Amino acid sequence: MTAGEPTAPGADPDGWVRTARDGAVLTVTLDRADQLNAQTPATWAALRAVGESLDDEVRVVVVTGAGRAFSAGLDRSLFSPEPDVPGGLGALGALTTEAAQERIRGYQAGFRWLRSPGIVSIAAVQGHAIGAGAQLALACDLRVLTEDARLRLPEATLGLVPDLTGTSTLVELVGYSRALEICLTGRAVGAAEALAMGLANAVVPADRLAGAVRELTGALLAVDAGASRETLALVRSAVRNDPESQDAAERAAQVRRLQVLAPGR
Repeated sequence: MTAGEPTAPGADPDGWVRTARDGAVLTVTLDRADQLNAQTPATWAALRAVGESLDDEVRVVVVTGAGRAFSAGLDRSLFSPEPDVPGGLGALGALTTEAAQERIRGYQAGFRWLRSPGIVSIAAVQGHAIGAGAQLALACDLRVLTEDARLRLPEATLGLVPDLTGTSTLVELVGYSRALEICLTGRAVGAAEALAMGLANAVVPADRLAGAVRELTGALLAVDAGASRETLALVRSAVRNDPESQDAAERAAQVRRLQVLAPGR
């Protein structure tokens, strides 16, 4: 998102995004509970700014939503086809092809940083995670869901497509056929199904969500930071590398670790 880009009427200039730091853990909260944490371009700009401000001491990023929902997706006011609604779909569609794609690229940057080198991101999902909300959860490395959580990508049913980095991760997690069915039907995926298909790492009662995320965070931080970063990079690259390239990446990473552990060789 570029400076001065229009946002929804009356939008909070910080996009209702709050952050809190506890040592190596950064918690990012969508804080618009009265609107089920509906998102606007200002939300994505704020998320992008958080990513750009990360320092090397951050190892885990937890993404949460205030209240009873993770995020109900795009703010309804922005679905207007009228080109004079700031930040709306009509205004985006009225741009030139190049300008519209560049605008969306800026929006995507608010999500893509959650796979930045050196950090593990966890989505703590309760209630609804719809559209942009589901894609924000998908942008994270790991997902802990409450038993009432429901993820949904309804964009195609609205004449649109998921465009906030969600499709690549969805296919990685559940495979082509299931990802296609989820995207084209726009149906909701409940927590139990999400766990069974690999969308969720854990499903817990609502009152256990914070505790479960703390336990997972503690386990992640218990690993040597250097080994964690190298392993994280390897697992991420394995999705797209051919076996020979991945084998080479493993060799190189292991030698780097050995050189750290035995510097006086």
